[in-house]
Amino acid sequence: MTHNKLTVRYHDKTVGTLVYSDHRTSFQYAQTWIENGFSISPLSLPLNNSIFTPEIDPFGGIFGIFNDSLPDGWGRLLIDRMLIKNNIDPHSITMLDRLAIAGTSGMGALEYYPEEHFTFKHDIDLNLDKISQQCKLVLQDKPSDNLDYLFRNGGSSGGARPKIFKKIDNEEWIIKFPSSQDSLNIGLQEYEYSKCAQKCGINVPNVRLFDSANCAGYFGIQRFDRIKTTKVHMASASALLETSHRLPNLDYIQLLKLTKFLCKSEAELKKLFALMCFNVFAHNRDDHSKNFTFLYIADAENKQKGWHLSPAYDLTYSNSIQGEQATTIAGEGKNPTLENILTVAKTIGLSASYAKTTAQNIQEIVMADLAKYLQ
Repeated sequence: MTHNKLTVRYHDKTVGTLVYSDHRTSFQYAQTWIENGFSISPLSLPLNNSIFTPEIDPFGGIFGIFNDSLPDGWGRLLIDRMLIKNNIDPHSITMLDRLAIAGTSGMGALEYYPEEHFTFKHDIDLNLDKISQQCKLVLQDKPSDNLDYLFRNGGSSGGARPKIFKKIDNEEWIIKFPSSQDSLNIGLQEYEYSKCAQKCGINVPNVRLFDSANCAGYFGIQRFDRIKTTKVHMASASALLETSHRLPNLDYIQLLKLTKFLCKSEAELKKLFALMCFNVFAHNRDDHSKNFTFLYIADAENKQKGWHLSPAYDLTYSNSIQGEQATTIAGEGKNPTLENILTVAKTIGLSASYAKTTAQNIQEIVMADLAKYLQ
């Protein structure tokens, strides 16, 4: 498996070319894309005919926007297991090889050709409890008879928790299962957090709690990078800022400034401000740079054409390094207060009255609905 060159495509149009050399992967837009397309990562890859070459770190020699196409955590574990199953050392392949494996199945809308395919045995249909049990075996580094099934249905996923993709009523969903660090009823907790966030006026995708005989249920969330069969271009804050989400080096002031630059909309700023308030009051401290995503709506006839903050996701009671917020609030991560929240609002240009009312309303709803998790 050796890929030194890949074509990047979006909605059957060539975006550009990736070329691997000396442990780095350079990128150049296609001329037709420069004439008719958009910048896929405005800060790092402006729309011109330059040859762009990233630093080795933090994404192994590729730009963050392409790293967003690769699975993280659970999905990467599955790929590595599939490589070993096929007698390939996971450490011997390049980032371009991994993009070829992602092919057309990655998160977002970018696709990579030629694709690299594994050979699978015939799938059997598994219920959710069986899938959860097989995920547990993989996490424990034990053999699973259903590795092919897990990879085919969740190998392109991001995040640390095991998950599968499932089509329900012609809509694409993600269903999550407990990781080795999670409580058995983590699904119920994420469901209740998501419903509370919706009550706070935060844009959250449709969510469901799927039945289980072994726990309170499995959390499901509708994919926001798919609109029926149409793929939506997406870019995480991690990708746009070329910073690893494993390093807590982001502040909400920076994040809001990024939103202002990309979206050019006070409404989008207010969406992120409300999400910040929710994360603070609900003790969602794993709010790292991959947990904030922006979507590009490219339809020229759509009044919403341009960049928008994605719906909120990965909302649970959580901690980051040393129990602090992964994204600080005006420099405070350990014990953020209303004063810190208002400092963020002032710095970014939101009115004090709006900021205070919004924060207090969200705090009141969170304390009423999530008290059992916050005691």
